[in-house]
Amino acid sequence: MINATMKEEAVTALKAAQASHENEAKVVGEASAKLFDLRKSSSERIITQIEGYVNSLANSPKDFDKTFSEYRADFKTFNEIVAAIEEEAAKINTRAGAGGAAGVAAGVGVAAFAPSAAMAIATTFGVASTGTGISTLSGVAATNAALAWLGGGALATGGGGMAAGHAFLALAGPVGWTIGGAALVAAGLFARSRNRAIAEDAAAETKKIHAQIATLSAATLEVNLLFNLTERHVNGLTFLLTQLKEQAPRDYLEFSIVQKEWLSALINHVHSLSELLNKKVQA
Repeated sequence: MINATMKEEAVTALKAAQASHENEAKVVGEASAKLFDLRKSSSERIITQIEGYVNSLANSPKDFDKTFSEYRADFKTFNEIVAAIEEEAAKINTRAGAGGAAGVAAGVGVAAFAPSAAMAIATTFGVASTGTGISTLSGVAATNAALAWLGGGALATGGGGMAAGHAFLALAGPVGWTIGGAALVAAGLFARSRNRAIAEDAAAETKKIHAQIATLSAATLEVNLLFNLTERHVNGLTFLLTQLKEQAPRDYLEFSIVQKEWLSALINHVHSLSELLNKKVQA
């Protein structure tokens, strides 16, 4: 058959690209989940401990209160995004059970992705539909932007959103999370009768996938850098808090110069973590 070898080679290359894409998506997903867990645990654990310690000091500087207030506001935004995703995921799974979300992700069951994966993505990536970075938004605006970003923008315009086929839990959106085994059929490659046409279509799809792989690879690097920076501040907080609890008096007025520097460094770490908590990777 004319051009049969060309077709087979092109389709084989496409399948290999799909496999690489899925592997790269898994890597960036795991990195995002790792960052999400660190952000959540550090906020719930170490920041709470530090605020309790500072508040327990007699005569502690009042300007420290502002830093903790800012952090609480940022963590509130973080939690609101998480809560909104949990709520929407529950709705989608309910609709899927009733057959109402069959179009999501080209037939991929919405239960296939745990809501935690969506939480990790929504708190790691995203740009609002206006082009504004979600990390610069706060409160309801940030939550709605993150949800709309995951849902392909439908929520922002009052549409059906994630359940209307925008691949919410499969995350086949701005990050290019998954292409899936159905892509070959969906692209209509095997509906073509001519081998050369099929080979050309396959090559074009392969080129697109390789571009997405490059995007995912770059995203993984950025997520890991963000994780390392966050971890560095968390480790610094843990060390300084331990030093202060073990060596500093209970009255700030009795602190030595070094101990005051430790406390100032502690507050600076809190401020830096506040800025990092909702920082997004642009993908």
